[in-house]
Amino acid sequence: MSSKQEEIITQYQQESSVQVVKTMARKKVNKGLILIESFAFLIAIIFFGIPFYFVIINSLKDSGGAAELNLSWPDNFQFLQNYQEVLTLNDGIVLRAFLNSSLITISSIIVIIFICSMAGFILSRRQGMAKKLNYVILIGLMIPPTIVPTIWLLQKIGLFKTFPGIIFLESALQFSFACLLYTAFVATIPKELDEAALMDGCGPFSLFFKIIFPLLKPVTSTVIVLSSIQIYNDFENMLYFFPGADNATVQLTLYNFTGIYGTSYHLLFADVLLISIPPLVLFIFFNKKIVDGMTAGAVKG
Repeated sequence: MSSKQEEIITQYQQESSVQVVKTMARKKVNKGLILIESFAFLIAIIFFGIPFYFVIINSLKDSGGAAELNLSWPDNFQFLQNYQEVLTLNDGIVLRAFLNSSLITISSIIVIIFICSMAGFILSRRQGMAKKLNYVILIGLMIPPTIVPTIWLLQKIGLFKTFPGIIFLESALQFSFACLLYTAFVATIPKELDEAALMDGCGPFSLFFKIIFPLLKPVTSTVIVLSSIQIYNDFENMLYFFPGADNATVQLTLYNFTGIYGTSYHLLFADVLLISIPPLVLFIFFNKKIVDGMTAGAVKG
């Protein structure tokens, strides 16, 4: 065997050894990741799965069984009876609450997307000290408003305890976060696209709604999901700024249940499960879009 052949064989053996070492290291890393994922899954089951199971199983029991507040299997299933009773209590207040919450949430989301998408586009394209000042103002707007002055203001303009009033209020509370998301995302869109559209005769509104806005689908999905869950689950603002029996929302039904039907745990858990379904379904089906929309703007800007 020539020296050249021996050199080739030696080089091949060395490369094979390196590949074996890399493969073993990769397997160790994969095993470590599997252990971490398994541990995280176990923690999720303990902190989220068990409480959710607790709510479901007690919503199927009768009054006496649910009052024991345990994880045991129901001796007497009352699935249809419990949920039917919840939906018909107080002339169907839960159904009215669903309708009110849906109307407020959908209307607020439309306002948020319409205003914040345009604001984010303008803020992203603006340069100089004005841009920094706008960021400071947006961050300052994240501070929750005080209750009494807000009630006074809504009363003065005739929007207290009205749907337009609570819709504008909920929208305003989401403006800062939504504007920051849109601003970061628009920064990833090349300015040359704006210039090319303007050179082709596009006006400002056509530029935004026909060129820019269709590109904002990922971040718009994120804004829709996060803001919808926040508004739908809002309790404090609904309690203070939208009071009244006819203005009930889903979170206020829980508040009423604890006061009126404090010992009817089977009905309370049934109501909890009913009002938890919409945001849970929304999050399950759109969780990937949430991550995509929030990370898309991290590349630039």
